[in-house]
Parts: sequence; C-alpha cells; structure tokens
Amino acid sequence: MAQQLDSRSVGASAGPQSTRAAELLRRADAELVAAQLSGEAWELFTHAHLAALRAGAAVVAARTAPTRPGRQALRTVWQLLDAAAPELAAWSAYFADAAPLRSAVDAGRFEELSAGRAEQALFWAEDFVDAARTAVHGDGVGHHHLRGDVHALQAS
Repeated sequence: MAQQLDSRSVGASAGPQSTRAAELLRRADAELVAAQLSGEAWELFTHAHLAALRAGAAVVAARTAPTRPGRQALRTVWQLLDAAAPELAAWSAYFADAAPLRSAVDAGRFEELSAGRAEQALFWAEDFVDAARTAVHGDGVGHHHLRGDVHALQAS
C-alpha cells in the first residue's frame, strides 16, 4: 500500500528542501486538516496515519538519493526513515506499530478502533509532522521528541 516504497541508498542528500519533500509535507498538512475535520474515528485515524506516512516519506526524500533503476526490495516508509533519520526512530516505531490497526480500519473493521485511539493518532501525527518538517529543513529535531512512554501509548 502507500507505506511501501522502493529502497533508496541512505547517506546521499537530495537537498534539504527538495521539491518532492516539500510536496510531501504539503500533503501531510492536508491530511492533518482532513483528520481534524473528520466526523468518524476511523476517518480521523486514517487521515492522521496518512499524514505521518507522508511526513516520514518527506524526510526520506530529503535525506536519501534514489538508487539505480532495477529490482529493489520493498521497504516501508518506517524502515527507510529509521535508516535516513535515526533520531526519529521512536516516531517510526510508534507509527509502524499502528500499521496493522490502519489495515484493519481500511478493511472495514472499525470496531477495532476506539475514538480515544483515533484522537491519540492525530495528536502524535501533528507532532511528528512538525518534527519531520524540522528534519527536512535541517534544523535538527532535538525539541520534537515523543512525549511520554511510546510503548504505553501503543496499547489499544
């Protein structure tokens, strides 16, 4: 799904404010707005998770260079983000752990998602988009750490 991207080599820079990264951040912002306007928990959660995916992809786009064309192993945005921006590892772990719930919601199993969990996803997605924007623009991410214990937040 949207979480799958082709592998990229990490370490080469595509420019801290690449056009692709800027577009992905704009799309992340649009998903946050859609989440905030959502009337249903499943909608809010889906848009929040998509916002985080796009923000993670923006960091990957800004910090990596595409590999040569050819067969590459598929990796998730979260795996690529871990390699491209290790300082965002707690974020990538949080959102990667939410992927099965997102798949359940996408499959119509709305009962697996509580309103509180959906609101929590929006809260963390908003913070993560800010951290990703900082990472893309090269200002460091020291002031955008996860608040509280990530593992405790992953429940439910």
